[in-house]
Amino acid sequence: MPLKHTPYWRLSGFYFFYFVALGILVPYWGLYLQWQGFSAREIGELTAILLATRIVAPNIWGWIADHHGKSMQIVRFTSLAAAIAFSAIFLDNTYFWIATVMLVFSFFWNASLPQFEATTLQHLGEHSNHYSKIRLWGSIGFIIVVIALGALLERFDASIVPYAMLFSLVAIWLVSLTVPESASRHLHISHQPLRQILKRPEILAFLAICLLIQLSHGPYYTFYTIYLESHGYSRSLIGQLWALGVVAEVIIFLFMHHWLPRYGIRKILLVSLLLSTVRWLIIGFFPDSLPLLLFAQLLHAASFGTFHAAAIAWVHKNFVGKNQGRGQALYSSVSFGIGGATGSLMSGYFWVSPGPTATFSMAAFATLIAFFIGWRWLKV
Repeated sequence: MPLKHTPYWRLSGFYFFYFVALGILVPYWGLYLQWQGFSAREIGELTAILLATRIVAPNIWGWIADHHGKSMQIVRFTSLAAAIAFSAIFLDNTYFWIATVMLVFSFFWNASLPQFEATTLQHLGEHSNHYSKIRLWGSIGFIIVVIALGALLERFDASIVPYAMLFSLVAIWLVSLTVPESASRHLHISHQPLRQILKRPEILAFLAICLLIQLSHGPYYTFYTIYLESHGYSRSLIGQLWALGVVAEVIIFLFMHHWLPRYGIRKILLVSLLLSTVRWLIIGFFPDSLPLLLFAQLLHAASFGTFHAAAIAWVHKNFVGKNQGRGQALYSSVSFGIGGATGSLMSGYFWVSPGPTATFSMAAFATLIAFFIGWRWLKV
């Protein structure tokens, strides 16, 4: 069995609680900020701060990890620091204070996942195509919390959101204490200098694609809950819609270890981009049609599920040896950092005028551009 000698449940436990935290932040943080009285523009800016630290933090910590070979020490330290930093959210509710807390908190929080991804892949070794079997527990955590918190928000106001977030951050740190370092990280593997790798056209094309698809998620991650609430959907139903998207993602993760060797990374990435384009157009133009929204949520399997699993495999294949941690960090910083922050910022500025439909149309255009970049320059 490929996973026999892998600390499966300890790795899975980290993903579970990490994505519990994400399942609180992504659907409900904007709702909390709206409850605090912030405008759409301010919500977009505060969400962008949360994502912008991914531009810098993963690369700083990735460099440290690849030079010292202690990824899990970094994960443990940054997880604890993130929990401590976030606890300051309860001290004040002004724009400047929340922005400062989110900046410090996210600098540490965004550092841990890329290093944990690299650790997981090192534990898997030559069986890296089984990554999705571990990662799916993150999706399960996300599903559970969006449903549970959505139901709780029917009874309580949004003040419960930061308390739930702090609980999940403490759980992340506690689980990180149980995960061992991977011995394979310390083995010498010949590799190209990172500067040479970044000169290859297919590497630049891949990073551009990752940036654009995460940019396209900006309106979804920042305003989807607010958007549906404005169209008369209950918070409980909205939570279930978020969960449906991730259920589809989980199902996809169960099959990805078969699909990646069979169809190849390039084909999976290109199909994911086309289906993402369809998803954003449906959400933008048909918010009052529940059947179409259900279908659009199933397409989360493509816009995130298949794309992310294929992208992780692509990074693992093209960034080897000492570049493994930095490759994962670069993927995180360019896509979730630059792409995610830009998408959140733009959606905040465009949400009121020209409006949600135009904003989601821009998201669809971004993924279409990404498709043509991949078609032209992305190699296997």
